[in-house]
Amino acid sequence: MRVAILGATGAVGRTMLQVLEERGFPADELVPLASERSRGHTIPWRGRDWTVDVPAPEAFRGVDIALFSAGGSRSREWAPVAAAQGAIVVDNSSAWRMDPEVPLVVPEVNGRRAAERPRGIIANPNCSTIQLVLALEALRRAAGLTRVLAATYQSVSGAGQKGIEALRAELRGESPTASPFPAPIAGNVIPWIGPRDAAGWNEEEDKLRNESRKILELPDLAVAATCVRVPVEVSHSIAATVELGRALTVPEARAALAAMEGLEVTPDERDPLPRALAGRDVVQVGHVRLDRDLPRVLHFWVVGDNLRKGAATNAVQIAELLASA
Repeated sequence: MRVAILGATGAVGRTMLQVLEERGFPADELVPLASERSRGHTIPWRGRDWTVDVPAPEAFRGVDIALFSAGGSRSREWAPVAAAQGAIVVDNSSAWRMDPEVPLVVPEVNGRRAAERPRGIIANPNCSTIQLVLALEALRRAAGLTRVLAATYQSVSGAGQKGIEALRAELRGESPTASPFPAPIAGNVIPWIGPRDAAGWNEEEDKLRNESRKILELPDLAVAATCVRVPVEVSHSIAATVELGRALTVPEARAALAAMEGLEVTPDERDPLPRALAGRDVVQVGHVRLDRDLPRVLHFWVVGDNLRKGAATNAVQIAELLASA
């Protein structure tokens, strides 16, 4: 099987290569693609060096699966080209997520949708959405969902390698040359991720709302988020409040969450922490409690590695579905 990676030299692209190797993905040829400045560089993978090229129609010829992680504009430009060459594109950007002809897939939740791809493109959801919908789907199966409130605490790697470099530079006492953040991030939290609309909602907050509805196939589900960037290198955390269709006890809720593939429920005395989840594919849920006043409302804390399950691993899992079809 021939696999292309567009954005192979970026933070998520490199993680995709690592995950493909770790999971023994059945690929025997790699086509690493990136920007002009990376052309000619080599990437070690599975015991040999692969030369990086730039995207072009001929680069996708004979490719079975193309994993994209190079931003929305490049995805809009090259995903249709790759699909026209016969590749199935799994795109990590926001470019195609809300296209009605493009499935938005978290394999544990709606993996069957990967087979429905009239444009030859499958969208990988936003990193925070992926980890949250795993918990939401578990609770939906047990008791139904009425409303979701979420406050996200998103690591700097969600802004790519530039985000990581900006935080490291600030911690060294330097001024970053190309920070992707609207304010200093070291020793700070920034409630501004993506453009803000006239109503005051940031783009990241709309992504979580719209994508969760599409993945769960609940177009009228009430979802509201406050998305915040925090000075953590890897792993996103979410404080979630969910109104259920019927009341659950804490043991019932924990059992429902524990039964969900890809989720791990932590003991009461050990809450999920970003440092502990960095480098892991599992999403952890903890600090589960019932609201003191509203019997159908549940509160919990969700943490996952945004580079792995929140991006690269979810994309590779989609590719695995395609390879096994």
